[in-house]
Amino acid sequence: MKWQVERSDACRYLKRAGERYKKGEGGENSVAGIKDVAKKAHVGVGTVSRMLNDSGYVAVETRKKIEIAMKELDYTPNELARNLYRKKTGIIAVLVPSVSNPFFVEFIDYVEAELYDYGFKMMLCSTQQESNAELEYLDMLKRHIVDGVITGVHSLDVEEYKKVKKPIVALDRYLGEDIPVVAVNHKEGGRLAAETLSACGCKCVLHFRGAIEVESPYHERHYEFERCMKAHGVRTICYELEWNRFDFKYYQQVVRDVFAKGLEFDGVFGVDRLAIECMNETIRSHKKVPRDVKFVSYDGTYITEMVEPKMTAIVQPIEGLAKESVRLIHELIGGRCYKNENVILDVSLQTGRTTTV
Repeated sequence: MKWQVERSDACRYLKRAGERYKKGEGGENSVAGIKDVAKKAHVGVGTVSRMLNDSGYVAVETRKKIEIAMKELDYTPNELARNLYRKKTGIIAVLVPSVSNPFFVEFIDYVEAELYDYGFKMMLCSTQQESNAELEYLDMLKRHIVDGVITGVHSLDVEEYKKVKKPIVALDRYLGEDIPVVAVNHKEGGRLAAETLSACGCKCVLHFRGAIEVESPYHERHYEFERCMKAHGVRTICYELEWNRFDFKYYQQVVRDVFAKGLEFDGVFGVDRLAIECMNETIRSHKKVPRDVKFVSYDGTYITEMVEPKMTAIVQPIEGLAKESVRLIHELIGGRCYKNENVILDVSLQTGRTTTV
């Protein structure tokens, strides 16, 4: 409740700042206002406004006079108020469930760099700690506090997104026909993982799969993995993970549960951090990798190369996912409309030493 009150106060401040800018008044941190600049440069307020907003023609000589006047008056435009008045902030909210998950760490890094190239700044929004955080960030989009949203979060009901007629790009989730989706060919990823473990002679594979509460392209990798394993006569032990849980402590809890149950398996398939934690526990149990148990992880983030033995992984092109997400949000902000648009990128196999000696 406290945060909501503070946010409301901030919104009221922004509204007043926008009204002051519209009237030609300077911001609180400005030495002078836009009217003072116009008076000193001997031009109209509208001319100064056009130059500041780049919203119309202003002669070169006039621009020079305005720039000199701004410098002499030590005038600093109230950028926040100006953006609010124009209903543009230059800020994109990027929603992720966790900033500790390696996949999202890499995705955020690439998105921020790509947004910068397009002239945007990034507002990073982690939603794991607050149950209503995703809804709050969407509300910021409706209030013009951000220009668009790139969301990789799977906690809010799809209907809430359908109510927002603003630029939104979804990572790995279907949110409605007007919201483009960026994902990878998860079906191919599941097939590659299954073929790799089967070729290594696995007879029983522990399969960590995501919960199916929400409709998402990533379920395809699990369906295809199970299908291929069955076709090769390989038994699978399916361990369904809790919905929207990505934290390391939860993964440790899952692995402890697996070993407490005494499950017997000679292969493992799961996301990077979970597969690595399971491999570490396997080694602590005095089993050899890959002689006794073989591992294939999914995502192929930087941590798969930091462990020994190096992890065999299905690699998602995270940089490509970031580039496509930013391209789409930029085009949506520019007025382009999409209907049932899905951008699907290819995965690849990284061969490590968890499947071959």
